Parts: sequence; structure tokens; C-alpha cells
Amino acid sequence: MKAFAMASVRRIGLLSLMGVIGYVIVSCSTAQEPVRISSRIPEETPPQTVTEKTSSSEKETGTELQSVPSGFTSHFATWLQNNGYGSDNFSNIACYGGRTSSSDNPLNQPVIFIHGNSDRAVGTTFGQNGWTNSISHFQSQGYKSSEMYAMTWGSANAALSAQQYHSRPYLTRVRRFIEAVLAYTGAQKVDIIGHSMGVTLARKAIKGGSASDLLNGGAYNLGSPLSSRVDAFVGIAGANWGLVSCYQTSGSTPTCAATNGLYPGYAIGPLGLSNILQDLNSSSSYEGAYRYSIWSTVDEIIGFANLVYGRYTSRIPGQTGEKVYSAVPYGHFNCKDLTTQVQLNMVKFHTTN
Repeated sequence: MKAFAMASVRRIGLLSLMGVIGYVIVSCSTAQEPVRISSRIPEETPPQTVTEKTSSSEKETGTELQSVPSGFTSHFATWLQNNGYGSDNFSNIACYGGRTSSSDNPLNQPVIFIHGNSDRAVGTTFGQNGWTNSISHFQSQGYKSSEMYAMTWGSANAALSAQQYHSRPYLTRVRRFIEAVLAYTGAQKVDIIGHSMGVTLARKAIKGGSASDLLNGGAYNLGSPLSSRVDAFVGIAGANWGLVSCYQTSGSTPTCAATNGLYPGYAIGPLGLSNILQDLNSSSSYEGAYRYSIWSTVDEIIGFANLVYGRYTSRIPGQTGEKVYSAVPYGHFNCKDLTTQVQLNMVKFHTTN
């Protein structure tokens, strides 16, 4: 059992998770059933699931991975440097987004993508391809690079996955990036889509307020809530109430820690839920005007049919609606890579169809 649990923790690291002119290249259709939308979905409500049929090849690889150029446009890179964000080094690994020129004005509301643990903003390797498929699909539906933004917030190394947690550097980085995109685009509101650990990181970045990280200086404050600046928030395969696999390992890794990790507590209630998750779930509906979740009962990383002490952990308290899957290939990564149209519908049309 212990070996299985540790293997699960290692896999948590995979949680998460246009042309090239003007870019700075840096080391940075199956019909779906509608899901009920309500102002608040009770935690005990059984999910209305969608079962999709796919070919055997799709079950093996999920989907053909797309490709988009990694890098901010030179316009965005220059703006960051000239407006106090140069030291944030948002382009240090993989990244995406920005105007191609000063006359490139966004028509769609900007979308910010926050990846999961040990993933990256964009890529070509399954499990570490970040938002490549989503960005490619949004492009096909009329979105431009000036309307889509992503950066890599942590180490894109699966071997270090168990060491990643909701740390001060990561939360501050995500928060600063959201603020930078808001300032750069001049948009009144943005949409935010997160995957896996990126869901909970983004939720705290939006909520703001006090936090503590004893490994990085102790108490700090992220600032005022950004709730009024977020239109639609989409959380994909998040662990909002923790992971059962973290309970099995007694919170022995930073990812599973009872302070800033994904520890689910030790009893129904839940009692002993990690500090960060208690903070995130102590209030609701702050993530944006519309709040959605996309998740699966066959998620191979979250496991246990997505249940933590009888509660679906990927549901967001106070969520507006959800899209739930119950069969392969909709596992942890394909809930992101195979739902690109659902994501677009949620942020642009505020529907789950």
C-alpha cells in the first residue's frame, strides 16, 4: 500500500497539469450532452456525467498533440521589461501571448491559462504539453495571441513533482502574471482557466489576502481580491478538497503537506484539511462572475472516482456549472486536452454545452 501511495504522489507531479513573426522565442467532435447549470450545486448532488466513445488509438494517446510557438511577442516582452515586470522573468521556460504590434487590439476578452504541477505553459509532450491544444483551438475560433496568455510558474520536471506546493514564490508569480496581463491589455476583466494544481493556485491568487510560507519568509499578503476583474473561471481536474493519496502518505511531501499542500484531512468534515484548502473553501463565488469545473470520475491522478470523504474534490464551492465525464479517454490530462471547445464555451458564452 505504501509503495502504491508513493507512486501516486510521484504522479501528482503530472497534476497539474498563428505564425512566428514578431515572436521572441524563449526557453520559456463528438456531440456532448448538456450539464445542468445552477447558481450553486450542492456538494452531495450526483454529477450528471458524459460518456464519449473514442477509437482505440485515442484511448492510448488521448489526442493528437498540437503545436504553437513558445514565447511572448516582442511587444509584450518589451512592455514587461519597461513596466516593472522584468525581474519576474515570466519567459524563463515556456510562455505564450502578446500583441504583434501596437495596433493589434484585442477583440475577445483575454484568457489566462494556468498549468498544473510539473507541467509547462505550452509543449509537445503528452502530460507536459500545457495549453497547446487549448491555444490552438482558440486560435481556430478567432482568438489571437493578444487575447491568450500563459507562463510557466514552476519547475517543468516530473521528478520534482512531490516538492511542488502552494508556495509564496508560486502564488506570487501567478498573481503578478494576472496583474500584468490586466495592465498590459487594459481589459476590465479577463477569463482564467486552470488545470490541476493550477486551479488552486489561481483561486488563491484571485482571492488574495494573507498567507504564510515558513520556508519562504513566513507571513505575507497577496493583496486585495481580484474577483471583480475575472469574468469566467474554469477549474479543470482540480483537487479543491485534497487528494486521498495524500492522506495515505500522511502528508509526508510538500505537495501533500497539511499547511500549503493538498492534504484532505483525516475525517469527514473534513477535519484537518490543509491550511491553504481551508482558506480557499472558507468562502465561495470569489473566483469570478461565472465559475465552472471540468472533471472526470476516471481521473487516474486524482483517483477514487474523484471522491474525498464523499465529496467530489474537483467541484468548486459556489460553482455556476460543471462538465463531468465518466469514461476513458477523459482522464487527468485529457480532461484538459480533449475539452477545448467546452473551455471556450464556458469563457466566451458562459455555457457548459
